[in-house]
Amino acid sequence: MPISKCLLKSEPLWKEWDQKAQKNGLRHQVYAVNGDCYVGEWKDNMKHGKGTQIWKKKGGIYEGDWKFGKRDGYGTFSLPDQETGKHRRVYLGWWKGDKKSGYGIQFFGPKEYYEGEWCGNQRSGWGRMYYSNSDIYEGQWCKDKPDGEGMLRLKNGNRYEGSWQRGMKNGFGRFFHLNHGQLFEGFWVDDVAKCGTMIDFGRDEAPEPTQFPIPKVKLLDPDGVLQEALARLKKTEEEEGDRCQ
Repeated sequence: MPISKCLLKSEPLWKEWDQKAQKNGLRHQVYAVNGDCYVGEWKDNMKHGKGTQIWKKKGGIYEGDWKFGKRDGYGTFSLPDQETGKHRRVYLGWWKGDKKSGYGIQFFGPKEYYEGEWCGNQRSGWGRMYYSNSDIYEGQWCKDKPDGEGMLRLKNGNRYEGSWQRGMKNGFGRFFHLNHGQLFEGFWVDDVAKCGTMIDFGRDEAPEPTQFPIPKVKLLDPDGVLQEALARLKKTEEEEGDRCQ
């Protein structure tokens, strides 16, 4: 009795080519259609592991960790300097889901930078900001602005310590006018001091003391002024209550 043999069905050539084209492991200079270039590790055809991405249009360079096609982990991002032509670091720190998240340092200019916590590409949490005019803010942030408890130290040594909302002084705070030897303590609404007391503070050691000491004064209706300031502050908090949720 004759015996027939079943021939094994061969896979189409396109499947074999597709498997060979899948990127896994270390690859050198993989170019995109728009000219972007990536050198590094891959997994399941996605950037995964250590790698360097170069964007052709703006010249940006990212060096660091990747997870499934997105910047995730520790890495640095650099941009070309228009004056020198060389790349300068713009951000170094942690990323999550292709966005700055966790602790990192962002350089806004030669003398202006932020070091602290990030969330979704925005300064959020605790951080310290060094401004180009030599002012320094240290404290809490929310949605890229000072928000919460913080201290602003000015170039001349004066400083504010207290509450912030939406990048402005709001709530209880103290402003030290160390150059004149005075201290203001009270409530603020949108960067404006609404109610408080001003006293002499280190006036004898101040570099530019006031000509005369502060006399003792009294408000005719201190309770009314205080209630008005508290009412405006409460209204602001209610309107912005869920902005950091």
